[in-house]
Amino acid sequence: MSVKHMINFKNWSGEELRQILDLALEVKRNQKQYWNALDHLTLGMIFQKTSTRTRVSFEVAMTQLGGHSIYLDWRSTNLILAELKDEIRYLDRNLDAIMARLMTFEQVKEMADYSRVPVINGCDNKYHPTQALADFLTIIEHKGRLEGVNLVYVGIHNNVANSLVEGGTKLGMKITTVTPEFNEASRDQELLDEAAKTGLWEQTLDLEAAVAKADVVYTDTWVDMEFFLDPKFEEEKKRRIDKMIPYQLNEKLLKDKKVLIMHDMPIHPGYEIDRWAIESPNSVIFDQAENRLHAEKAVLLTLLKK
Repeated sequence: MSVKHMINFKNWSGEELRQILDLALEVKRNQKQYWNALDHLTLGMIFQKTSTRTRVSFEVAMTQLGGHSIYLDWRSTNLILAELKDEIRYLDRNLDAIMARLMTFEQVKEMADYSRVPVINGCDNKYHPTQALADFLTIIEHKGRLEGVNLVYVGIHNNVANSLVEGGTKLGMKITTVTPEFNEASRDQELLDEAAKTGLWEQTLDLEAAVAKADVVYTDTWVDMEFFLDPKFEEEKKRRIDKMIPYQLNEKLLKDKKVLIMHDMPIHPGYEIDRWAIESPNSVIFDQAENRLHAEKAVLLTLLKK
């Protein structure tokens, strides 16, 4: 029997994604009913990238579903020494699912190719599917629907933008990207071509016009977390800030707009977003962060067929 993974949304239909979101709402509203759903099951959590929300939410999810999680730091295991396919073929004999937060999609794909248990992409350079599911869940809670909702993503086109475009168009959302800079490591032309065919994704650099039509405005860091404090990246960081500062989500842009304000965190106040926008009554940033837990529970239950 083939194993279903969640490494991006390519092999997931809009209806399947909707079922996950419906389940996430059900689990969130009736948490006690699922306390033993994953009894005696174990999730291996492999981290090559730093993490706050991904580690906390997946570990808490397994605990609250009656299962167990193991934290595996890439640098303190033999993952750093051995061939990945060999380590995975050992791990899948002990684990019921694997969540991997890695530097490259190629590594996540290799895990999925060799694993006999479900692999969940907890973030790589191309995709961040569990983040996008939490975002969609948050929009449903605040807007009551996804179909026809116009989400404007502002910033650098990156892994999060890919998953919002891919998942959002499959779910009937209107996605507008205002991205004067493209992170080439994140580029997936096939994904963008498929999104373009739906007629639900468009690009523009006219920020004010895009925001005027928006139901949701979303931003993300201009510098990937692994480079933000790296002195070797300082010159590139400065270049990006100088280029991107006109695209900051701030009080001047959003003060009179009735739009949801979203950010996937970690937040860098004064860069991609100002403190006013973070604390605005329209900000749902911490709701979407909380919803990582509930969306991931639904992913685990779906992949483990519970």
